[in-house]
Amino acid sequence: MISYKELGLVNTRELFKKAMEGKYAIPAYNFNNMEQLQAIIQACVETRSPVILQVSKGAREYANPTLLRHMARGAVEYARELGYEIPIVLHLDHGDSYELCKSCVDMGFSSVMIDGSHLPYEENVELTRKVVEYAHKYDVTVEGELGVLAGIEEHVSSEKTIYTDPNQVEDFVKRTGVDSLAIAIGTSHGAVKFKPEQCTRLPDGRLVPPPLRFDILEEIERRLPGFPIVLHGSSSVPPQYVEMINKYGGKLKDAVGIPEDQLRKAARSAVCKINIDSDGRLAMTAMIRKVLHEQPEVFDPRKYLGPARAELKELYKHKIINVLGSEGKA
Repeated sequence: MISYKELGLVNTRELFKKAMEGKYAIPAYNFNNMEQLQAIIQACVETRSPVILQVSKGAREYANPTLLRHMARGAVEYARELGYEIPIVLHLDHGDSYELCKSCVDMGFSSVMIDGSHLPYEENVELTRKVVEYAHKYDVTVEGELGVLAGIEEHVSSEKTIYTDPNQVEDFVKRTGVDSLAIAIGTSHGAVKFKPEQCTRLPDGRLVPPPLRFDILEEIERRLPGFPIVLHGSSSVPPQYVEMINKYGGKLKDAVGIPEDQLRKAARSAVCKINIDSDGRLAMTAMIRKVLHEQPEVFDPRKYLGPARAELKELYKHKIINVLGSEGKA
């Protein structure tokens, strides 16, 4: 049993309280490797932003749980070395079982998500409550989910969105004891979040997705005043990265994301955690493709991972400053 406090991490409780009071959202960036982690910490230290380091089930398997724990400890030390001790959370994204969540709590995670949204309501309540009971013994915070996001991201997939039912949120929070709630109001997983027929195509060919359901968010806020809300699937899929990927040999057809102005609006509400994964993947892949195309003689991974890391840092800083509003909130 390793406590997250031994690693220098924090849970989300106070961070969310401050975020709701300050009308901003904390970045929840997924990572799988060292370069992504370096870029996240560099961006957050330079902007003085708190951060949630997100690890999916697949990323945990890819990186190895033991190495991952030491990477999290290293991230804390790296931030200090860069000159500013920012609050850092290590969070399990889309945990799909009690056993996985328990393992993460035991291995030093400071926050876990149990995603029972695909289950019948009562089974979701029971599974979430069980995870909360274990995690709270060790002061680890828990995120639950109601509603289902469309799209595909690793082992999480659904062909359609099932919006969160505001009539269920009070009962769910009361019976489970969760610390935050992920809701479905129109965001979506992956780089291709909407089918072309769901969008409006502008004269220049760009696709504009349907707006988020802020009416649902407002009703949930009314029923759960002061309670932390989370948005998954909130990448904006910057067109410059899609164009770069396609220019240098990729095939991303009709990739479209969530407009940043809608995310900024959400961040001023009870939404205090916004998950961003696909944008980082796109930025990294775009730069790697560009370097390998322009310098086909390169075979040293540092020569293409270095530029990818630098691009990632700028992307993360942009999100913090212009979208989430968490700059200077560390």
